[in-house]
Amino acid sequence: MNDFVLDFSNAIALSSSDIGIEENSIFHQEITDAYNRTLALRDSGKYGFFDLPGKDITLIQQFTEKKLEKFDNFVVLGIGGSALGNKMLHNSLNPLYWNYFPKEKRNGFLRVFVIDNVDPELLLGLLNTIDIKRTLFNVITKSGTTAETMTNYLFALDTLKKELKDNFRGNVVITTDKEKGILRKYAQENKIDTFIVPDNVGGRFSVLTDVGLLSASFEGINIKRLLEGAANMRNTFFSSFENPITIFASIAYQLLRKYNINETVLMPYSNHLSYFADWFVQLWAESLGKKTDRQGSVVNAGLTPIKAVGATDQHSQIQLYNEGPKNKFLTFIRINNHRMDAKFENIEINELKYLEKHSISQLLNTEQTATADTLRENNVPNVTLSIPELNEFNIGKLIFFFETATAFMGELLNIDAFNQPGVENAKNITYALMGRKGFDDARKIYLEKKAEYPNLSIDF
Repeated sequence: MNDFVLDFSNAIALSSSDIGIEENSIFHQEITDAYNRTLALRDSGKYGFFDLPGKDITLIQQFTEKKLEKFDNFVVLGIGGSALGNKMLHNSLNPLYWNYFPKEKRNGFLRVFVIDNVDPELLLGLLNTIDIKRTLFNVITKSGTTAETMTNYLFALDTLKKELKDNFRGNVVITTDKEKGILRKYAQENKIDTFIVPDNVGGRFSVLTDVGLLSASFEGINIKRLLEGAANMRNTFFSSFENPITIFASIAYQLLRKYNINETVLMPYSNHLSYFADWFVQLWAESLGKKTDRQGSVVNAGLTPIKAVGATDQHSQIQLYNEGPKNKFLTFIRINNHRMDAKFENIEINELKYLEKHSISQLLNTEQTATADTLRENNVPNVTLSIPELNEFNIGKLIFFFETATAFMGELLNIDAFNQPGVENAKNITYALMGRKGFDDARKIYLEKKAEYPNLSIDF
């Protein structure tokens, strides 16, 4: 099997007692209208991520070739959309133990580490482990004011200056706004190499920009094929209204409207796709969780995304999904041909002989089928997305599938899938409490509001 397959059999209601949708309702008028709006927004340029498959990657390739031999490690300093995509590509497309390989086994490509939190040990522990002189740090923030990213950079910079004095600049590359922001100015003043976060592509949609492609290039991922896969999926969506993306979104939307199924579980059956599920969680949550619709009415929209990994989470979450509240819609991802596999031979334990002549991947994929069908029997709708194998082309297709599905769901829900006002208030409070200039009034207002709430705690 060489194609992607979306099997939505387990989301169709066969009787009035089933939780599911009617097969003939998939392409109803709301779906048609949302599809036409998506086309119009694509044409207007608002959906900038639709243009990314045609991106020119020459500068990334030239920079990689120029710098590759000088370094052993590539460290991404970012958070949210400026980090999760990097982790996802690293995890999906290179061996799981890539960072443990010696350089010759990596064909000269770099280890990649992503520092995406201000947990002190996450950064400082890494700085104490790697050879700083042989490390390229990629600072990723569009505004240059992201507190977590810039805090980590300041500590990394201090270490670089101690090791390299004024020569630290060659160990830093900055990905930021094309023209404005403090990092753009800082990079120009210090003659530091830069790449660009596009204006019309939000962080959670930015993995196929310089944000994600630069680190991928340095670890030997074929970014050209990644973009070709994305282009293939884009063509699938725009060439016909009846496509797998509209089917997937239509199912999720109708389950929400008809049954209030407002939790979406993504469960890949592969450790390679564990961070893909993390990436999806941000994409789905930050895009679709909105207080108001486009007309300003309070709707509190959203579908809560949940990460699971098969078969591991069969032993932690599936009991809840089968017998708990009927408010979940599951999407499984399965890989038909795994990169590595092995067959069981000459099993000596009689009770386990049924495994003989079967492969590890057969067991994994059989468990996926059994789990999906058991959920259906327990009235839990689910779909299965099968992909032929893990490679750059297919991951590009998978990325674009979920990005487009998310944008399309925004049209169905009549909300702006590309802003995140619910994130900004916590940022501003943090700035105020940390004493950032210009936030004195915000700090005063926050403390006055906090004083109105009871301060309840217990020591134990």
